[in-house]
Formats: sequence, C-alpha cells, structure tokens
Amino acid sequence: METKYLENWLRDAHAMEKQAEEMLKSQAKRLEHYPALRARIDQHLEETTHQADKLERLMTELGIDTSALKDMGGKLSAFGQALGGMMAGDEVVKGGIASYAFECFEIASYKALIAAAEQASQPEVVRVCKDILQEEQAMADWLAQHLDETTRSFLARADDDNVQAKK
Repeated sequence: METKYLENWLRDAHAMEKQAEEMLKSQAKRLEHYPALRARIDQHLEETTHQADKLERLMTELGIDTSALKDMGGKLSAFGQALGGMMAGDEVVKGGIASYAFECFEIASYKALIAAAEQASQPEVVRVCKDILQEEQAMADWLAQHLDETTRSFLARADDDNVQAKK
C-alpha cells in the first residue's frame, strides 16, 4: 500500500519542481535592482532543474512515469502566480514571502517522501530526497535571513519617485 503513495508523491514532487522552475525563471527576469536576490534565485533555479532531473531519473529507475497532467498543472499555476506578481507594485516583497512559503511546502513534502521511502525500504529514494531537502532548507534559510534586507531595499526604492521599486 505504501508503494502506491510513494509513487504518487514522487510524481507530485516532480510536478512541484517543474512548477518551482517556472516560478523562479519568471521571478529572476524581473529582479534587475536586487542583485543578491537575483543571484540566489539563479542558483536555486539551477538546483531546481537538477532536482527535477534527479527525480525523473529515480522515477525511471523505479518504473514510475511522470504525470504530464500534474506537470502541466504546476506550470500553469506558476504562470498565474508570475502574472499576478507582475501586476503588483510590491512584487519583490510579495515574491519573497511567496517563495519562502513555497520552500517550506517543499521541505514538508520531502520530509514526508523520506518517511514513505524509509517505510517502503527504498534507500535510493531516501538518499535523493535528503539531498534535495538540504537544498530546499538552504534556500528557505536564505530567504528568511534576507527578507528584511529585501523589504528595506524595496521601501527605499519606493520612496524615490524616479525609480520603479518593484523591479
């Protein structure tokens, strides 16, 4: 029984990483005035792409197909979030908050996956998910540590009438 859930949750994780990839690409394009945030997002985008690849390889080895429907749903959701964020004047702050919340969701998802993989005696799934979990925790920690700085930078730019604060 637990194998069925493990397979479904691996599909969910793959779709989640595909969604994250789209969100990060969209966010990175619009952060020209926040170089530290842009650099960290670019780094995490690369990590996220590798995470999706690792999950895909793992799933192939286990004979699990990816869910095109879940992947498409994740990408559409990311597109909607990006479009909504572009309209907000305080996009960089709201994006930072949303990114932190998404990282926490990913962390919780990988913790559940690790427990399920341990229960199903799948040590390679455990190993891959623990590696990914470390990267997600590092990104969440970075976002949490820099949200004050990003917010203050945004507010300083917002006070300058000659500068577009959201970018």
